[in-house]
Amino acid sequence: MYSFIFDIDDTVYDQMLPFRQAFERNFAEHGDLPLHDLYRHNRKFSDEVFELTVRGEMTLEDMQVYRITEAMKAMGIGITRVEALGFQDGYAAAQQELRLTPDIREALDYCRDLGMKIGVITNGPGEHQRGKVERLGVYAWVKPEHVFISGELGCMKPDRRIFRHAEETLGLERERTYYVGDSYANDIVGAKGAGWKSIWIDRRGQRIPEGGAQPDVRIAEGDSIAATIRGICESGHEGGRE
Repeated sequence: MYSFIFDIDDTVYDQMLPFRQAFERNFAEHGDLPLHDLYRHNRKFSDEVFELTVRGEMTLEDMQVYRITEAMKAMGIGITRVEALGFQDGYAAAQQELRLTPDIREALDYCRDLGMKIGVITNGPGEHQRGKVERLGVYAWVKPEHVFISGELGCMKPDRRIFRHAEETLGLERERTYYVGDSYANDIVGAKGAGWKSIWIDRRGQRIPEGGAQPDVRIAEGDSIAATIRGICESGHEGGRE
């Protein structure tokens, strides 16, 4: 039997929704900006300094200010720290209303009903990510002790140690475990480096670096995660498709 381990941010919910709400409330005068490009820049700058926050070399607030400030700068717009904090406040408020996508709920139901092992691996501060997982209602499918958070474990994706920890805790069969995530660098590279299979939710049309690890399955915006998982289980999928 297969096991499915899920990322949280931009995987079980669409992170663009709270980002869009915060942008429209705080930067309406820049409404002509291509929001998907701004979002990609924001994620890139967030990933760039995230490990500094884990090591205590940068505060969470400074990281949040940095990522949106640099993202706006990359789009040719300068903002103040006050404006950056205003955006972050709006973003945090919108995240209080997060909901799992219907497709993910269907996928989780399917896995649970078949008795599969389900878990979560997510990067972020422990308290922040646990609060998010609880608001999303993930504990209806995944036990709290099967939610593995980098801030609680001292290692983060793509480090294979966090995958090994989940593997040992859940008793996973490496070759029959799929990791489902949206980040190529963290999720796909991490899972493949740990010897797992991977399902890449590529909402933003990202490119794989030349010679980079290949996902076993690549899902584009609009494709069904639940149908993909069902297809894997029903066909005994061992290869890859895009």
